[in-house]
Amino acid sequence: MAYKILVINPGGGSTKIAYYEDEREVKRESIRHSPEELSKFPDTLSQLPYRKKMIEEKLTEWGIQVSKLSGVVGRGAPLKPLESGTYLVNEKMVNDIKTGRVQADHPSNLGALLAREFAEEHNIPAFIVDPVSVDEFIPESRISGLPEIERKSLSHALNMKMVARKAAEEIGKKYEELNMVIVHLGTGISIGAHQRGKQIDVNNANDGGPFSPQRTGSLPVTQLVKLCYEGKYNKKQMIEKLTKKGGLLAYLGTDDIEEVEKKIDNGDEHARLVYEAMIMQIAKEIGAMATVLYGDVDAIVITGGMAHSRRLVEKIKERIRFITREIFVYPGENELEALALGALRVLKGIEKPKVYN
Repeated sequence: MAYKILVINPGGGSTKIAYYEDEREVKRESIRHSPEELSKFPDTLSQLPYRKKMIEEKLTEWGIQVSKLSGVVGRGAPLKPLESGTYLVNEKMVNDIKTGRVQADHPSNLGALLAREFAEEHNIPAFIVDPVSVDEFIPESRISGLPEIERKSLSHALNMKMVARKAAEEIGKKYEELNMVIVHLGTGISIGAHQRGKQIDVNNANDGGPFSPQRTGSLPVTQLVKLCYEGKYNKKQMIEKLTKKGGLLAYLGTDDIEEVEKKIDNGDEHARLVYEAMIMQIAKEIGAMATVLYGDVDAIVITGGMAHSRRLVEKIKERIRFITREIFVYPGENELEALALGALRVLKGIEKPKVYN
């Protein structure tokens, strides 16, 4: 009998769900939530009953009984620093999320809670897989340049780990046998150095690295400090400017890579300049992560939503081919699949579940 798995991935404007039987995706849906609907809730966690009801309605439509599931898996929140792997959702994890003992207020905080709500009612296991806070940094990676500030490991670890395994399979080796630079190109950009199965360094997509469709990436520090003290923006506005209203959106009024490329095709030289600058910054960060691996790079793997753009990917490749000829591209986020496969490895006994404590 196939293992039956419900996958839940809460995002800013949607809740993506899928139903898997072993590795096979049987059903998938992205349940949209309008800004007007979400504005009725004072914070992210208060959306829990609303999102659960929407999922229940979709499961009824699909004819899927939760009681017949083998497990439920949700996207992992920015919890405290954790090892990579699949975790059982326990009371300690639920309590940490509900009491705000997380590193950021993000819709993914609902992932474990939703999985637990469905699973607990029917006495089946609930999991999370490779949360945002996967931390496998070597000591050197934590040093920022200022003792009061430590570099933190927060990344798109879920998708990055999965595509790393896919590339390793194509090469004919295990992920744990290879050195790779993994490049997640989404609303935010994470670029990590993966050494023999561990992500030993990565840029925090909110704090550094290349600018992205919505985020500023690394900025000239003294100019940033001056901007913060000019009195034009309060703390909340400044953080929003850096993490949601920067990058392509700030320069070009859109965070859609297709729109940017259309602007370029229509002769917009400013759009071309900003686009090429982002590509150069992405390539620079890939090069930086290659040095973390002493230049011993078996493969570079490019993934995320922006990887659907062949033009963008080819331009990045032009700048990084000198590092390695082994460059793999897996467009999209692949997070539902990554969650399902992480839960399946535990259900099949291939891996032991990790305990959050």
